[in-house]
Parts: sequence; structure tokens; C-alpha cells
Amino acid sequence: MLCHLSALAALVGIPFGNILGPLIVWQIKKNEFPSVDAHGKAALNFQITVTIAVFIGAVAAVLLSFFCVGFLLIPLVLLIGLAGLVFAIIAAIKASNGEEYKYPWSLELVK
Repeated sequence: MLCHLSALAALVGIPFGNILGPLIVWQIKKNEFPSVDAHGKAALNFQITVTIAVFIGAVAAVLLSFFCVGFLLIPLVLLIGLAGLVFAIIAAIKASNGEEYKYPWSLELVK
């Protein structure tokens, strides 16, 4: 559960806290508990995916702002960030119940 909730570290102002939180918890606890290995990888992969999506959306919004349409992407970028928050909380609840959780639209970068 802590792997998923540690992604909320970005909300308190830690740069890339959404990636560093799950990475640190996963690295420390993956050998102690087998479920932490699976949940840590899932949380880390999803947070990396969300970070990439937000970065690409923000860059596209800035570049398209020169053509006066970039502002249309800002709600989409905010929605992606909000989805990252909501899915992390859902995953934490599932993990606390002992269930596996598969994040939607997550790239499998860490195996």
C-alpha cells in the first residue's frame, strides 16, 4: 500500500516525488515482501507513464500556444495528473485489501 501512496509525495512539493516515493519503498522492501515487488513495479511504471504524459502534454500546450490553441490542452494535462492521483489511491485501497491492481494505460518500463 505504501508503494502506491508514496506517489503522493509530489503533492507536498518534492520534485519527481511521484516517481521517487514508489522507487524508494520498492527498493527497500521488495526482498522482504513478495507482494511489494509486484506493487512497487506497478506503481513505479504507472507514475513514470503519468510523468511522461504530463510532460508531453505540457510541452505540446506551450508549443501550440504560439498558434493560440495550446490553452485547449491545459485541461487535458490537468486531467492526466488528476487521474494519476485517483488511480494511485484506488491501487492503495486494493493493495490494503491484499488484491493485485493493474493500472490502466501503464507502460511496462520496469520489469
